[in-house]
Amino acid sequence: MNTRPFKKMHGLGNDFVIVDARGNPFQPSPAQAQRIADRHFGVGCDQLIVLETPTDDDAQVFMRIYNADGSQAEACGNATRCVARLMFEESGRTTGVQTVMGVLPVSRLPDGQYMVGMGPAFVAWQEVPLAVPTDTLHLPELVTGMGSPVAVSIGNPHCVFFVEDADALDFAGIGAQIEHHPLFPNRTNVQFVTPIGPHCIRQRVWERGVGVTGASGSGACAGAVASLRRGLVEGPVSVNLDGGELLIDWDQSANHITMTGGTTFAFDGLLSGEMLDG
Repeated sequence: MNTRPFKKMHGLGNDFVIVDARGNPFQPSPAQAQRIADRHFGVGCDQLIVLETPTDDDAQVFMRIYNADGSQAEACGNATRCVARLMFEESGRTTGVQTVMGVLPVSRLPDGQYMVGMGPAFVAWQEVPLAVPTDTLHLPELVTGMGSPVAVSIGNPHCVFFVEDADALDFAGIGAQIEHHPLFPNRTNVQFVTPIGPHCIRQRVWERGVGVTGASGSGACAGAVASLRRGLVEGPVSVNLDGGELLIDWDQSANHITMTGGTTFAFDGLLSGEMLDG
């Protein structure tokens, strides 16, 4: 029976099944990705990550991202840190991880955390993208009583709501509604943010194609950028997520974001032929 090795890892509870396809190509269908990601009938993960040979000399590896619903994502900061750790353990160095949006530079810090250069924040309406010209800093009220959210892209689209108490908010229904709002032609990730200090925000995450997750690297970047654009905090910003904290620093003059956080290895496994069929 055909099998494939995988590694299970997570960044602050945002979990991944990682398949190394550099020596043996693997292009999972949406049905395969869904089956592997299913927490009852498969391995279970927020995203399936497939490692491929990079096409850019600045990268050690190409990372392809499949959401739990089988769709593909452009960016995933938590997965980037996990992949950077695998590259360090494989070669003793970290340089860059290539995605469909380009190469993200990565470095290992002395405390074992990984810092990822997440690139720029895209704040023009057509860059997010939005369906119609709209002020991304003050979107119209999309949900009654939720105020004006902020739209930003970190290589993938995000809609950021500012709420009085993110911990008390029952946000899953709102996240599902906004993910498919017609203002977002490519759907959107949804973030719910409460500033809790001059350099700190509390944030909860609805991830496009996944649902509620314990953390999101690109989402943490989006929440920090939106908070800084609104003048609610100063950088660098500690983002307190359900799964832990990420440190986000946005150099606004250069429009460059860095994200720093930890990674956790859970276990090795084999995907069975039944998981890989079809």
